[in-house]
Amino acid sequence: MPKNPKQKQKLLYLMKYLQEKTDENFGVTVADIIAYLDSYGIKAERKSIYDDLRTLEDFGLDIGHNKVGKETVWYLNSREFELPELKLLVDAVQSSKFITKNKSAKLIKKLETLASENDAKALHRQVIVSNRVKTTNEKIYYNIDAINEAINEKKQITFYYTQWTISKDGIKKIVKERRRDGKLYAVSPKALTWDDENYYLIAFDAQEDKLKHFRVDKMENITVTEEKARGSKSVDKLDLAVYSKQVFGMYGGKLTSVKVKFDQDLIGVVADRFSDKVFITTGRDNTFTMCTDVMLSPQFFGWLFSLGDKAQILSPKSAKDEYLSYLENVMKKYQK
Repeated sequence: MPKNPKQKQKLLYLMKYLQEKTDENFGVTVADIIAYLDSYGIKAERKSIYDDLRTLEDFGLDIGHNKVGKETVWYLNSREFELPELKLLVDAVQSSKFITKNKSAKLIKKLETLASENDAKALHRQVIVSNRVKTTNEKIYYNIDAINEAINEKKQITFYYTQWTISKDGIKKIVKERRRDGKLYAVSPKALTWDDENYYLIAFDAQEDKLKHFRVDKMENITVTEEKARGSKSVDKLDLAVYSKQVFGMYGGKLTSVKVKFDQDLIGVVADRFSDKVFITTGRDNTFTMCTDVMLSPQFFGWLFSLGDKAQILSPKSAKDEYLSYLENVMKKYQK
């Protein structure tokens, strides 16, 4: 009698069964395994199952077994990802503004395959995030792939950059249009960074001889060119991790060394924004002073204003004057 060709796949089906159906709380008997294999037309005897389980253990699977009444149950004791780790990943995907609703569902479905069917039920979580608006740009994943390719290959990219605006066709609604009258941008990608719940590209613009920031979900028709990436001595020496901390909301500005005084109860706020490595000195009046480099921009001033009278720029005078001008311009809007 010819041998069933699926017999060669027996170990693979057994591994699949253990991965999908078992965990440390749910095991299967040898009889269950034999019945499962039989459903795929694979005949097996008890002795061969024990041999197969040992083979899978030798291969590296962490297989455990327990006595439940008179029966012995077998299960996968550990996996590449523990359930709390998968929950963390699912929560991150579901709450991320940059990942579309459709892509979130697909990614979570894939994450569920890394757990047993029983544990996968615990991953059906509805993460509640206030004021969450998901992006609708499904091509963002291909954008990221193209940008990474350009960074690795040290090549330039071209793309169209879009912005939200009010339609001009008489029907007042928010629409997306290409900036610079649809003219292509050509830049040298340096890094991708995550800031304020959005993905940004940090790139060097050779025409303007400076770094620029672009929101990845607003980029269209990205093409990796054959042109070599360009830079400058100052840009090539730049620590991009440090640079991204200096920029608020990925809005550029003049890099300035500032000294700011805070009430001591804001130490956590400062550490969250600048890390716990920022240089500080403590005062006698329950305050501390921070010295760091930041890009002076409306976003930085807005962050500072949100702290009210618990934060004060001490120096330089130019930064103080610029902040005062920012506040005065805001006040004028309410004095008309």
